[in-house]
Amino acid sequence: MAGPGILRLYLVSALALSSCSLSLASDQRNADRVVRLPGQPESPSVSQFSGYVTVNERHGRALFYWFFEAQTTPEEKPLLLWLNGGPGCSSIGYGAVSELGPLTVVRQGAALKFNEYAWNKEANLLFLESPVGVGFSYTNTSSDLDSLNDDFVAEDAYSFLVNWLERFPEYKNREFYISGESYAGHYVPQLAELVYERNQNKKGKSYIDLKGFIVGNPITNDYFDSRGLAEYAWSHAVVSDEVYKSIKKYCDFKNSNWSNDCSATMDIVYSQYQEIDIYNIYAPKCLLNQTSASSAVQAFFENGQDQFRRRIRMFSGYDPCYSSYAEDYFNRKDVQRALHANVSGLVPGKWRACSDPILNSYNFSVFSVLPIYSKLIKGGLRVWLYSGDADGRVPVIGSRYCVEALGLPIKTQWQPWYLDKQVAGRFVEYHGMSMVTVRGAGHLVPLNKPAESLTLINTFLRGEQLPTQR
Repeated sequence: MAGPGILRLYLVSALALSSCSLSLASDQRNADRVVRLPGQPESPSVSQFSGYVTVNERHGRALFYWFFEAQTTPEEKPLLLWLNGGPGCSSIGYGAVSELGPLTVVRQGAALKFNEYAWNKEANLLFLESPVGVGFSYTNTSSDLDSLNDDFVAEDAYSFLVNWLERFPEYKNREFYISGESYAGHYVPQLAELVYERNQNKKGKSYIDLKGFIVGNPITNDYFDSRGLAEYAWSHAVVSDEVYKSIKKYCDFKNSNWSNDCSATMDIVYSQYQEIDIYNIYAPKCLLNQTSASSAVQAFFENGQDQFRRRIRMFSGYDPCYSSYAEDYFNRKDVQRALHANVSGLVPGKWRACSDPILNSYNFSVFSVLPIYSKLIKGGLRVWLYSGDADGRVPVIGSRYCVEALGLPIKTQWQPWYLDKQVAGRFVEYHGMSMVTVRGAGHLVPLNKPAESLTLINTFLRGEQLPTQR
């Protein structure tokens, strides 16, 4: 049996190791602080950090993050992770500087401006470039890029969270939520499930206080999403009655391998979107010849069955060519230095808003995440799905089919919600989750309807109901 002296030695050693770990975490955190970015407005002040978190030491795999503390009382606010989809699109190029971050990029990437509708008004906001190979995230093992699938992405994101919380220990016991859009309709619930499962098995160091998730215009179930895309195109006068009759005749969307007749008919649908923006059917089309975007859009129309394509356009009233401005900004060397990005030069080529190689090599193996919804709803998590109702790529029709398929009893009937005395959208509350539409928004809801999206996320985080009175 160990004597008192030995026990004291163990205790002192443990305390010393703990103190050393905290000191290293503090040093790394301080090194990640971003004092001020090129072109950033002098006021208001923004507390921000960015850098790399290693997720696999053996492979030399590291993910890039950008973190904004809440604008007021960050010590009282929850932690909110945001993920963009693609697969292959950057959460800093879209979510952070184009949609919901406090600093958004202005024309030609010359500067940043403050976003008065930023989501860090109500939460500490964390953006992650995922999977590896997206944006500034990198690996020293090239075979990693051939292994990407939903499980791989979820494991890396979980490893990132555990290691990031070691660097920012004050958030370890904070309420945690996950959010995202488009193909993050897979990433978000899958990461939530992984956190939920690991929480059952381990307490203490790796416990994450997950409370719920919210997804926007999410890829959810291949059958319902494909069916919704076709029905939306017909119901919104994009295609003719004859084309829609052919779809109903030839297309069995339950079969992932479409027949030749179905593919030919759906090609007609996609061809109608060459002249308009599929991601917001009432928006103006970007007329710039964008090197980073044009190839992906062309590939989308050449192969309509691909899961998802790059999002490059904006809603009416905004500059529709914003992704090129983000690329101009993040390829500036002074910006990369300020963000502690690409410090070792391991990121190949230019920074892109979306990665064609990642999209083209991604292994699509999960066709529905609805079973995860059922599991996590039963586990007591708060679950919301929202949909901009002008999106033709992941339309509200398909999302309604997905939610209805869960078979949840209705708590509050379908009804309007309001902002500034106007109908902002509709919502329905089930016992277990809520579905919300945002009127006039396309695929990128926080970009198209910033005030509505801020109301939406604040209501979700507070566990409240959307305003039902003018």
